[in-house]
Amino acid sequence: MLITSESIKVGHPDTVADYIAANIIAAIIEEEKKNGMTVDTMPHCGIECFVGKGFCVVGGEISTRVWVDVEKIVRQTVLDLGYNDYALGLDGASMGILNAIIPQSPDINIGTRADLGKYKEIGAGDQGIMYGYACDETPELLPLPFVLVNKMMRAFEYCGIPYIAPDGKGQVSVEYDEKNNPLRVAKVLMSNAVDYRCEPKGGRKAIEKEAKRIAFESLGKWVDKKTEFLFNPTGEWRAVYSCSSADSGVTGRKLVVQFYGGYPGAQVGGGSVVNKSPEKVDCGAAFGARYAAKNIVAARLARRCSIQLSYAIGVAKPMSIYVNTFGTGVMTDEKLAKLIEKVFDLTPRGMIERFNLLSGDIYRRIPRTLFMDKYPWEKTDMVKALKQAAGR
Repeated sequence: MLITSESIKVGHPDTVADYIAANIIAAIIEEEKKNGMTVDTMPHCGIECFVGKGFCVVGGEISTRVWVDVEKIVRQTVLDLGYNDYALGLDGASMGILNAIIPQSPDINIGTRADLGKYKEIGAGDQGIMYGYACDETPELLPLPFVLVNKMMRAFEYCGIPYIAPDGKGQVSVEYDEKNNPLRVAKVLMSNAVDYRCEPKGGRKAIEKEAKRIAFESLGKWVDKKTEFLFNPTGEWRAVYSCSSADSGVTGRKLVVQFYGGYPGAQVGGGSVVNKSPEKVDCGAAFGARYAAKNIVAARLARRCSIQLSYAIGVAKPMSIYVNTFGTGVMTDEKLAKLIEKVFDLTPRGMIERFNLLSGDIYRRIPRTLFMDKYPWEKTDMVKALKQAAGR
């Protein structure tokens, strides 16, 4: 059978919107740190962005003691992503910007501050259900199709070829045997906007040949002579009709792409991650669930592990913890759930402090990938504690 995962380049309009929101939060955090910010006095942010043809609307709610230049951040973000000419679909220097950010509701603020809250601790910034997933298919403890398609996207982002424009998306289909072991890459789809101002000799055929080279080199040993490759299936994708000139961009619209690429068994819950401060569990608990699942697989307590966490607004501890190891666990899923509750601190404060989530650097990196990087939640430093708690 074939299992497919999807990913997008950072120039996709939805990722552009994610980057704008994340960079605004990063700037607020860094300004707050200058004022002696602590976990108890951190800002609370929920930023939404809509990128349309030649303009951007920034909205949402913020509770902060500082001021940042939102318009400047929007423009610089768009320019940094490669959009400096409307021939590429967007121009950060001349696009229109509307700032519609409002103050955070005081009723929400009470629930997320330890000095004001009913429970005298930092509560979840909203209710929600988050999932984390890990499996032993790859060294990253992630599904192989997800790992490969993200490597391909990064290869196209960093290739440095002038006619490869910023906007692009792709899919990788991996063939599995009857025991669910990956065998090979069967099919590759790569769609990328092309800047025909820089068109090489040989035209479309030369472009497709180079795209195939980039894709196959990034996929390594998993490609064989039978691997099928498809590039820009409609025949043309001119850069002038890319990004927001072709489609709008909205924060949080690519959750499936960001969370495990649509791999079966790796569920998606909650809401957008990169546009919220970490006490909002859509952000912090998404990393906490992944951290717990990865450490369980690294400890060889299961080969595959999906974890569901649920929260109530203003309450610190999870309302529930559900584990599914798909029959691969060395103990029952119920026992693993109790183990997770014992070993991991899955409160907002616990996750913020363990993962250093009040970091501008982290917010500037996560729109590209939530995993597959040297993030604190990608560590397997709880293996020993899990084994001891499990009596192994």
